Amino acid sequence: MTALLHPFADAAKPEAEYINVVRAEGTTLWDDSGKQYFDAMSSLWYCQVGHGRTEIIDAVHRQMTGFSNYHTFDPFTHGPAVEVAERVVALSSLSGGRVYLACSGSEAVDTALKTIRLIHQRRATGGPARQIIVRRERGYHGVNFGGTTAQGIEANREGWGDLIPHFVEIPGDDLEAAARLFAEKGDQIAGLITEPIQGAGGVHPPQDGYLEGLRRMCDDHGALLCFDEVISGFGRTGEWFASQTYGVTPDIMTFAKGVTSGYLPLSGMVVSAEIAAELEGHGSMYRHGHTYSGHAASCAAALANIDIIEREDLVGHTKKLHGWFESGLSALAADGIIDSYRGVGAVWAAEFDRDATDIKAAMLDKGVVTRSIYNAIALCPPLITTEAEVGHVLDVMASCT
Repeated sequence: MTALLHPFADAAKPEAEYINVVRAEGTTLWDDSGKQYFDAMSSLWYCQVGHGRTEIIDAVHRQMTGFSNYHTFDPFTHGPAVEVAERVVALSSLSGGRVYLACSGSEAVDTALKTIRLIHQRRATGGPARQIIVRRERGYHGVNFGGTTAQGIEANREGWGDLIPHFVEIPGDDLEAAARLFAEKGDQIAGLITEPIQGAGGVHPPQDGYLEGLRRMCDDHGALLCFDEVISGFGRTGEWFASQTYGVTPDIMTFAKGVTSGYLPLSGMVVSAEIAAELEGHGSMYRHGHTYSGHAASCAAALANIDIIEREDLVGHTKKLHGWFESGLSALAADGIIDSYRGVGAVWAAEFDRDATDIKAAMLDKGVVTRSIYNAIALCPPLITTEAEVGHVLDVMASCT
């Protein structure tokens, strides 16, 4: 046993039983025994451009040679943070918006939840402010206290004592249930948070018209719609953001993971121009901040990463990945190897008729890294993945069922 406490792991598991990664390049990683693995999960849903990209490494080195970081609390700023904010807004559907930068998706989500409440506190005149935030069944929004409360995965909310009040859950895909909640409590609802495509809850794309329906309900009742794009952002769905894939624009959006491809930690919250104007128009301080908000070296990594995605047209390549996965998984379903499949772009799930833990373990033994979520195997490879590599992953999956 070492001093390291691993996330989402049995605290009593001996360190010797973990896979010790010592090298990674492209879509491949190696452990300390020399065994090679195909990274079909982009590490933890984040390595869009693949491992070992010298462009990112060199950009970080250049930044750290000048200065590694300086905080962005008043009165300081620096170019890398400003440029990341400008680039993200330009790539998103939130034209004229503003960006708050943090380090993890969990930080970005809690920032968004606080901002939703803040906006309604400021809007309230002569009556109580709206407090309710609606969450979806199966939703995952990180592990800080706000995000834990906002999760629709019950097991992740258990055991921590009382969480944050005024959160209400709706079924994962039931627009009628959402409509009933808004009809009953619409004047108390501050906002609704959802992943456009649910990731850790099982890779569930939205049903046709679902996100549009949520947008309409929020508009009709004066609530804010927040898209958690921590997994789905930066090309993962075949557009820069899933909000563009599904044609629905939120009021607030969170991002992380793919913004740097995991080379250094960075995350953020984007608010619409309208919300930005409300934050600016009250003449009061935005009393929120993290020590490493807009970390300069992380921002340098993000800028180099975005350059790679643009230069190599990885967003366009992800549309090809969509076709390859859909074709291959369809064939496995037709042959009865899998029960069903679902996904978009470069994030998919293959559903089985039993718990998929043993399938994940067998695939890992054969050198393919995946994740099991209940009865499903999740696949989320780097956006540089080739057609042959998709075929290899699916062949290994078929051999392990």
